[in-house]
Amino acid sequence: MRSSILYMNRREALQRLAAGAAGLALAEIGIHRTWAHNNGRPNIILILADDMGFSDLGCYGSEIATPNLDRLAAKGIRFTQFYNCARCCPTRASLLTGLYPHQAGVGHMVQDRGHPAYQGYLNDRCVTLAEALRRGGYHTLMSGKWHVGDQRPHWPLDRGFDDYFGLINGGSNYFKLDEGRIFAIGNTSITDLGDGFYMTEAFTDSAVRQIREYAGRGKPFFQYIAYTAPHWPLHALPEDIQKYADRYHAGWDALREERHRRLIEMGLVDAKWPLTPRDPQAPAWNDAPHKEWEARRMAVYAAQIDRMDQGVGRIVATLRELGIENNTLILFLSDNGGCAEGRPGNDPAIMPGPAETFQSYGLPWANTSNTPFRRYKHWVHEGGIATPFIAYWPGQIEPNTITHQPGHVIDILPTCLDIAGVEYPPAFNGKRIQPLEGLSLRPVLEGKIRAGHKALFWEHEGNRAVRQGKWKLVSKHPEEWELYDLEEDRTELNNLIAAHPALANDLIVLYHRWAERAGVMDWEELTKKK
Repeated sequence: MRSSILYMNRREALQRLAAGAAGLALAEIGIHRTWAHNNGRPNIILILADDMGFSDLGCYGSEIATPNLDRLAAKGIRFTQFYNCARCCPTRASLLTGLYPHQAGVGHMVQDRGHPAYQGYLNDRCVTLAEALRRGGYHTLMSGKWHVGDQRPHWPLDRGFDDYFGLINGGSNYFKLDEGRIFAIGNTSITDLGDGFYMTEAFTDSAVRQIREYAGRGKPFFQYIAYTAPHWPLHALPEDIQKYADRYHAGWDALREERHRRLIEMGLVDAKWPLTPRDPQAPAWNDAPHKEWEARRMAVYAAQIDRMDQGVGRIVATLRELGIENNTLILFLSDNGGCAEGRPGNDPAIMPGPAETFQSYGLPWANTSNTPFRRYKHWVHEGGIATPFIAYWPGQIEPNTITHQPGHVIDILPTCLDIAGVEYPPAFNGKRIQPLEGLSLRPVLEGKIRAGHKALFWEHEGNRAVRQGKWKLVSKHPEEWELYDLEEDRTELNNLIAAHPALANDLIVLYHRWAERAGVMDWEELTKKK
């Protein structure tokens, strides 16, 4: 454990106080609970990585050591076509509500842009997973990054969680709290994170503590663990970095080929889909300057994922120790594709890793993370929205299953409610709630074919897409629409829009109907200076 004992004791005391206060408040306002006991219903753990690409886990073709997540995949199910919303805040809003992010009030990030779909926090016309499951008799626990409402009353305990420890807003230094960032225990913000603090470890410590505290209380629990790893800055523990010190000197070109080959061998990618060409903005590895620095950047990034995986191992070991692993559903995914963002601190004269640095791993390595796809976080081509998705539920999911059925982050809430036996409420806190957009994944987890969505939609910063069956219409803002047959060309290299104008027009109409219904606004109009 990296955190000091003194810090941990203080943290636990404050968190219990906050959770207890929240419980008293709920009792006072008479929140209805439909179940009083477990009744055999499973615990549910939902784990979210931050800025991690499609091919960054060992079980999705990576060279990074992720034995614990690989074990969950080997004994569970992997999705090859699961989607997020291309960016941190929108994905979290959809994950928590089963709605498209604009419908939940988080059409962009946490800034209030003066429009209900872009108010920057979860609105009162949605119900969160925590609110619905607590209403249905679950303990509701969260450890990690929130980022769907920076101010009270829009924090986790305000939206249905009993117990919270984590970072309220966006990415921060892993060893200390950056200026302007808010760290909270329950509804109490703290600034002293203690000696030896490392954020990934602290989130795991909290998750383990929550499981030990709430398991066996006569009710199942829902736990949401939202790691900041491997989001920039590149901060990792020296022992983790050392594992990868020599791994990346062959460069990104060779690594993309390696990962692509393993993805095909694993059955996760069709061999007929070519690996996308190296991004035009990325130099060939042989021509890249500062190779030692570049290799170090990826080594630190890998170490961040490695430490997160170690945390998953500790969480599962705790379930096993308490005898509840077999009655716990675990879901794992990432909030968007690999991140090509640069940082002002990206100085080749300074090796990343320590607390005093603040760097990102850059576009060429993000191009590698998203193998075999193109584009990145922010965009809604496959590289921006395709995520690993693992579901593990001993005795319920056939081991080592791979499914090619599409799924979307909007499906997580209805899946959890379905498995928990909890109804989605038509109203909550006296307000009518918007109808669910997501569909339960339970048939897929049971090895069946589900009817699926008639269409799936995306919009982020003017980047737009609609998928209907095998067809995907997509646009990188402000460019024109492109059309792809994802069965033949999921790496989106053969634009068929000129060959299928009528189909493209139908999808454009479908997209605009959805955009109007969801409250999507023209990005240029929304962001122009007034």
